Amino acid sequence: MSTLRGRVAGLPDWDRCAVMGVVNVTPDSFSDGGEWFDPELAVKHGLDLVAQGADMVDVGGESTRPGASRVDEAEELRRVVPVVRELAAAGVAVSVDTMRASVAEQAVEAGARLVNDVSGGLADPAMIPVVATHHVPLVVMHWRGQSIDMNNRAVYADVVGEVVDELARSVERAVAGGVDPQRIVIDPGLGFAKNAGHDLALVAHLARLRSLGRPLLVAASRKRFLGRVLAGGEGAAPPPARERDAATAAVSAIVAREGAWAVRVHEVRASADAVRVARAVEEAAQAAGAPVGGTATTTGTK
Repeated sequence: MSTLRGRVAGLPDWDRCAVMGVVNVTPDSFSDGGEWFDPELAVKHGLDLVAQGADMVDVGGESTRPGASRVDEAEELRRVVPVVRELAAAGVAVSVDTMRASVAEQAVEAGARLVNDVSGGLADPAMIPVVATHHVPLVVMHWRGQSIDMNNRAVYADVVGEVVDELARSVERAVAGGVDPQRIVIDPGLGFAKNAGHDLALVAHLARLRSLGRPLLVAASRKRFLGRVLAGGEGAAPPPARERDAATAAVSAIVAREGAWAVRVHEVRASADAVRVARAVEEAAQAAGAPVGGTATTTGTK
């Protein structure tokens, strides 16, 4: 295991950056809304992602794209729990992507091994007690509010410093609520209450995020900031989400080299290859006695 990226109690100890494949059981996700809405298709897609190199599969039943409205609890449960149950029964390491404690609890009872809460436990006060009671790992993401208006909250004087500070407070709340700190993963929340410049600054300063001392999940897949980069100029139209997979794999290689514990991606194969190449480079650097990771500057950004 690399001490650079850390270990999450209750999950396998991968010897490289892990790959989390995305299964959106939704009709309206920004990337693939509707394609895997049928539970049978969602399960098949999850198994396909594992065959392509995913170490985990993240199942979500509620879109968190900018401007999205929430679905009701019963509908989210209907979408998520059967898919989690089937994938877990097939031996897949399943994560449940939810902000609701009731969904997290039923998904864990159905076999999920990780709760990925984009609100970091802030959206539902029952989330932290549920995670603590069930002794499962928790992803604590940086979050400033619901998707419907989160773009209005993308205001920072020092985005890296503020994200680090706000994440630290969320981790403290989780630990105070009984969650084992060795089961906490942090996520900078790329695209959530952030513009393209903010996202790029966070990717460039992963060492600051790793200073919190917890494994780091990076979810850059197909996001708007990559579209802005690929558009090539102010005012130019970004490519569709599905045409951002090569850019996603580039980010996967960068953050794996900088010590990310895992990447969350829609198209698995390219990122699975990217993290394995990053690990080979890491091993070569170690053999030569060179420093590994942590090369990003630690100065703040304005």
